[in-house]
Amino acid sequence: MKNQIPNAITIISLILACLAIILTFEGELAIAAYLLIGSCVADFLDGFAARALKVNNPIGKEIDSLVDMIAFGVAPAMLMYQITKLAQEANPVQLLNDFPWLHYLVFCIPIFSAIRLAKFNIDTRQTKSFIGLAVPAHASFYIFCSLLFLFPDLPKIINVDDIVSPIVSNPLFMLLVCIPLSFMMLAEVPMFSLKVKNLKWAENKQPLTFLFLWLALLALTNIVAMPTIIIIYIVWSIVLKYSNKNQTA
Repeated sequence: MKNQIPNAITIISLILACLAIILTFEGELAIAAYLLIGSCVADFLDGFAARALKVNNPIGKEIDSLVDMIAFGVAPAMLMYQITKLAQEANPVQLLNDFPWLHYLVFCIPIFSAIRLAKFNIDTRQTKSFIGLAVPAHASFYIFCSLLFLFPDLPKIINVDDIVSPIVSNPLFMLLVCIPLSFMMLAEVPMFSLKVKNLKWAENKQPLTFLFLWLALLALTNIVAMPTIIIIYIVWSIVLKYSNKNQTA
């Protein structure tokens, strides 16, 4: 029975993602975004449950990948499609009026997510850390950018609205950013592990520093911290990759 607990949590993630897709096209974009956040939480919990219960189920691994494709590939793409349509109505960009098919750039999200998930399943290097941006982290960027577009006046200790609002309300920018971010899922860039092995600072400087930075950003800028920390994570990982290469050269 315990073997099915992680799978049950994975199915919950799937149900939330399916509901999010339905609500996206019914215009309930905020609720759809919240459901996808719930799907992200369930995705974390199914892995946690599998490790805690010491369950190693090959079928569960396949189910997890299929659900991730829907929850973090298809669903955020549909959400971003509707958000950029809404943003185009509020802040028209002439290029999108001339070439409305540019909205289909959101297809980069599920296409590269599918390739990423397939590669991950056969890549024996990614047991303790990731190579390329993880699919849930990639999806989270769009989910929280959508919320920032829908709720531009969230309370913040440091007001960054003048920077954030023009970005998330620009439909062309949000569509174009899908391209490099999606490519990062396939990039041969080791993404440093965020797992804390123990409470010793010397052995966990990197993940703990990153965690404290994220918490500070969250306290100061509200959910602006979420897409911001993903960009920081990508840049940090790229810098580490090339600094390590230079040290070994």
